[in-house]
Amino acid sequence: MTTHGLRTGSWIVAALVLCGSLARPGVARAEQITVLCSNGFKAVLQDLAPRFEKATKHEVVIRYSVSAELKRRIEGGESFDVAILTPGLIEDLIKTRRITADSRAPLARSGFALAIRRGAQKPDVRTVEALKATLLASRSIAFAKEGSGGVYLMALLEKLALTEQMTPKFKPTTTGDDVSQAVARGEAELGVLPLSEILPVPGVEVAGTFPADMQDYSVMVAGVGTAAAHSAAARALIEFLTSPAALPVIQQKGMERASR
Repeated sequence: MTTHGLRTGSWIVAALVLCGSLARPGVARAEQITVLCSNGFKAVLQDLAPRFEKATKHEVVIRYSVSAELKRRIEGGESFDVAILTPGLIEDLIKTRRITADSRAPLARSGFALAIRRGAQKPDVRTVEALKATLLASRSIAFAKEGSGGVYLMALLEKLALTEQMTPKFKPTTTGDDVSQAVARGEAELGVLPLSEILPVPGVEVAGTFPADMQDYSVMVAGVGTAAAHSAAARALIEFLTSPAALPVIQQKGMERASR
């Protein structure tokens, strides 16, 4: 069988498994599932959600933002069936009984990388010393203030003892999309984002991932809301996202399976 045939077969198996799950009580009819999803998992979900809809006939309505903003919206009473956020925020929502503890499921993780405008000369970030030189030589650097990239950058600069020198170059934004657009328009020379948020953007490209001893990961975890209107269908979606058949898409989008 060809590689294409194997991929097609895996999706057929996944669809059959999901269709079988629809026979369980509470998943017998098509329902509308509301998902609040971090931008870190956006590229993956944009690909996988239509496949889930085709296999199950459920409709998936997705609202994207940075994890911190989505958590505030949940705490403010916004209705949802599934939340896909960073681990610490999911844990907080479990503690406050807004996410069902037994539904918690790690989905994927992505290492951080530097974004540059497409076609620009790629800086050297292969070693810690090269990274430090690149950061110091840069004119400006964009990051999402409350996004995982911003959190990572602040910790990185502190570790490298570069916070004071780099602060005048900061171009803080609200979301990762804003970071990419700032870099694409030339408003920022560099951008710090998870790899999965750089690859889909036409106007930017990856300058390089961070050295292994400086690298960290943006982890995406899913959970079902305790007040979910369609909890069985929501669990079916998470089951689909964690199935082996979803792994090729996750890897294609610059992510890998997360174990925590």
